[in-house]
Amino acid sequence: MDLVLIAAPITGVIALIFAMYKAKYVEGANPGNDRMREIASYIEEGAMAFLKREYRAVAVFMAVFFVVLTFAIDWQTAVCFVIGGIFSLAAGFSGMKVATKANVRTANAAKEEGMTKALNIAFSGGSVMGMSVVGLGLLGIGALYIIFENASIVTGFSLGASSVALFARVGGGIYTKAADVGADLVGKVEAGIPEDDPRNPAVIADNVGDNVGDVAGMGADLFESYVGAIISAITLGLVAFGEAGVKYAFALSAVGIIASIIGVYFVRGDKDPQKALNNGTLVSSVITIIAAFVLSRVLLGSLRPFVSILSGLVVGLIIGRVTEYYTSADYKPVKKIAKESETGSSTNIIGGLSVGMMSTGIPIVIICIGIIVSFVALSGGLNGDIDITGGLYGIALAAVGMLSTTGMTIAVDAYGPISDNAGGIAEMCDLPEEVREVTDKLDAVGNTTAAVGKGFAIGSAALTALSLFSSYTQAVNLSGIELTKPTVIVGLFIGGVLPFIFSAMTMDAVGKAANDMIEEVRRQFREIPGIMEGKATPEYGTCVDISTKAALREMIVPGVMAVVVPLIVGLLLGAEALGGLLAGSLVTGVLMAIFMANSGGAWDNAKKYIEEGHHGGKGSEAHKAAVVGDTVGDPFKDTSGPSLNILIKLMTVVALTFAPLL
Repeated sequence: MDLVLIAAPITGVIALIFAMYKAKYVEGANPGNDRMREIASYIEEGAMAFLKREYRAVAVFMAVFFVVLTFAIDWQTAVCFVIGGIFSLAAGFSGMKVATKANVRTANAAKEEGMTKALNIAFSGGSVMGMSVVGLGLLGIGALYIIFENASIVTGFSLGASSVALFARVGGGIYTKAADVGADLVGKVEAGIPEDDPRNPAVIADNVGDNVGDVAGMGADLFESYVGAIISAITLGLVAFGEAGVKYAFALSAVGIIASIIGVYFVRGDKDPQKALNNGTLVSSVITIIAAFVLSRVLLGSLRPFVSILSGLVVGLIIGRVTEYYTSADYKPVKKIAKESETGSSTNIIGGLSVGMMSTGIPIVIICIGIIVSFVALSGGLNGDIDITGGLYGIALAAVGMLSTTGMTIAVDAYGPISDNAGGIAEMCDLPEEVREVTDKLDAVGNTTAAVGKGFAIGSAALTALSLFSSYTQAVNLSGIELTKPTVIVGLFIGGVLPFIFSAMTMDAVGKAANDMIEEVRRQFREIPGIMEGKATPEYGTCVDISTKAALREMIVPGVMAVVVPLIVGLLLGAEALGGLLAGSLVTGVLMAIFMANSGGAWDNAKKYIEEGHHGGKGSEAHKAAVVGDTVGDPFKDTSGPSLNILIKLMTVVALTFAPLL
């Protein structure tokens, strides 16, 4: 057995050992006083209860689909599907369990030791999620490829990961935004109480939502991107370069994990948390670039694959910076929305929609440039006598390059909701003002890392979906798609409309659940005497239950739609029409994802910018308008937008897995 192939699952195990080490570090920290532990227990119990109920529902889907795959394809693919789903569930469970322990310990560290210790604990909690994702991902793909020696069979692993990811993102997104919208509209606007005030009945559900949506959901999202990119690279690499193409993808992924572990040690407590996080990201990226250069020469005998890898890394970096520009309060777009809030909710919403639409331009241009560079690097050109298979492999390598440091990317992203929860616990436990100042600073950086993380997820989704699409065309022997064929045009239109229907369903789900939450919060304010005076404890569990039931009820149909529609189109209209569907969904899905994520992020930070004292500050008319805009943007950026990333990849993986039937 080749040492490079064996190194892949071994490196995955190393990542998991490092995750356990970081989990022990977090658990060993002081969780604070009795009140802090009590509040943290509410959040942890609510989060774990939701995950267990969600996982039971997902298990039913997996069991049914296992039977379908066994009879429609083969038992090996079905087994890989189940393992992929289980590994995705395990990554989300372990990462979120530690995150719900890190939040209270971060708050207590901010109280007792200040910024340095608080940052270290919050980031350590996030790194458990990051290392669990890449460790389980590379362990699963590497081990299954060694066992079956067939990339087509291992595609089932990606299908399992993608299926679970969609349910996790949609379910978690519905949960968190129903609670967030209900808490904000009744608490901030109607009752005039601060965010995370313990008198708000929805406050625990809101903090639980940060974990199930932004930790478990986000982790599952990037888990399936990471897995999909590697599987596409080994599928196309086998055709383009033989076994060496497979080894290169595995070797680069393994190096990315080691680079991320090294990068973790460069994130050290600092007065500037953003600088500390940037140091870790920079170190891991530089190590990966150097390794990609060396491995390109050693394994493939050329520097051209390195160019493809580098293009993916650069695309991810630029998209992250562009996302920051459109969503950070440090720049003009968000300040413009804040200014427009002075004239009411309507102008605030118009401004946010405009910013989101405009923000699609530069990322799409950058993605297009990255596609051309990565393709030409290994094809030798765009027209004429070129190596198309090599070019497609180049695109797959660009996706692998962008996702090679996923461990660090997720660690930085998951740090955000942990810091946010720490601030909420500090508020609910009446900790000194200087504690909230520390957690607010950590949370402010977390908002930026979350926005950049969403931009990264969207960019990686575009390249991963495109590389999986390339694998699909190879699997069904499509040398091209004839746009004048009626069936292809039908496929394009169906694919183009699916992201809109999917977004409408998830937005409507949040709206209905938020309405139930608002009515419940109003009822408790009205019927439970002493809440506003702090003399009575709200019924937190009722609000948690509303979000849980709504999320589980509403996540089923969108998830099933993503699997069933491509199969129906492929079986009824043929492989070429299904190719049209995938192309149509890729174009509109990426555009919608960027638009919705950046609109939501801009609305959120415009509200925070006003709360800092600009345009009248908290309680002003501009603030009330900004809160309304933020509640519109919540499902944009945390439910529908991120879920679209998974939708376009899941449909492509479904097509690739069922290619033998076509």
